[in-house]
Amino acid sequence: MRRLSTLGWQVAIGLTALAIWEWGWGLQTAVPWLVPDLLDPYFVSKPSMIFKHFLRMSCLVSSDDQWTWGVAGGFARCMARSENNLWIATYVTLKNTLWGFATGVSSGFALGLLLGRSDRLSEIFYPYITAFNSIPRIALAPIIILAFGIGDASKIVTAWLVVVFLVFFNTFEGARSVDRDHINAARLLGAGDWQVTRTVIVPSTMAWLFASLSPAISFSLIGVIVGEFIGAEHGIGRMIIEAGARGEAAGMMVAVFVLAIVGVILSSIVRRIQAYLLRWRPAQPSGN
Repeated sequence: MRRLSTLGWQVAIGLTALAIWEWGWGLQTAVPWLVPDLLDPYFVSKPSMIFKHFLRMSCLVSSDDQWTWGVAGGFARCMARSENNLWIATYVTLKNTLWGFATGVSSGFALGLLLGRSDRLSEIFYPYITAFNSIPRIALAPIIILAFGIGDASKIVTAWLVVVFLVFFNTFEGARSVDRDHINAARLLGAGDWQVTRTVIVPSTMAWLFASLSPAISFSLIGVIVGEFIGAEHGIGRMIIEAGARGEAAGMMVAVFVLAIVGVILSSIVRRIQAYLLRWRPAQPSGN
């Protein structure tokens, strides 16, 4: 019952927001003090116009608003006319996001575990890592584009830079906070350094790692989009820049909505994987 109530509130809030967005600007002349300028369709378009642009950008309808599925080869011809249509752009952005996420998580976890277990290495390298982490990633994006070009590699590197430090600091703190009694008990049973790391440190650190995965996938997507804004052959970020240059608010909002949907799906998948892998942990009591 509670879940249905929550879903009902979510749907009601969403429909209300869409209704205000669609028809709110029409009230601007009557009550200008109540309607903000942000609702001007020139800036944010309207849901109905965004939906029409989505159908065209996804090649579901042709430029004359005819369904392409009803015409032999209509969908294929529409796809062939644009090298960066909505499907290709989404695929490229999603692929680079997942690569940046995978490389950032794996390298961040390995680096955090290494420095978290070695006091000597931590003393030497931690100040440099902290200093490098203080540099805004967006300031490094143009340098990455110059070094790796406008292809996929630069987007993956940008996403990696955003993700690796988030995972590193979580893993580092997790490795530092392992219960010393567990380590001592393992050593009393004859475990060596590698066995202690594999059987005690890594399992204890996994909860810290999983806590960083959900924001990491979102930051990976942000890193890819930042790279596409600066220079890209394909991708949703390039679609947004091109639509903005043409003054097409509806086209920009289509890309923004696609990004939101992709982000929600990726975060949901990561949370489900996290819940499955951490199913051994006791469930937290929920509030009434």
